[in-house]
Amino acid sequence: MIKLRLKRFGKKREVSYRIVAIESKARRDGRPLEELGFYNPRTNDTRLNVPAIVKRLEQGAQPSETVKSILNKAQVFDQVHAK
Repeated sequence: MIKLRLKRFGKKREVSYRIVAIESKARRDGRPLEELGFYNPRTNDTRLNVPAIVKRLEQGAQPSETVKSILNKAQVFDQVHAK
């Protein structure tokens, strides 16, 4: 199963995350199938590749709880159900 989840990167105590599509059995920082966005919790900066995320969700990818809340704030799920 494919999941949409966060991949950690950055220095210690200055962490940022990439939102990635990855196989559910893969480790947290393993090789992703596709990078779909960026999230910085310190500045609350979020950049999303919305068309690619919508495509993955329509293919059946399951978002993690954190990614689901980020996508809800960006109103991405409205675009999935609109099609």
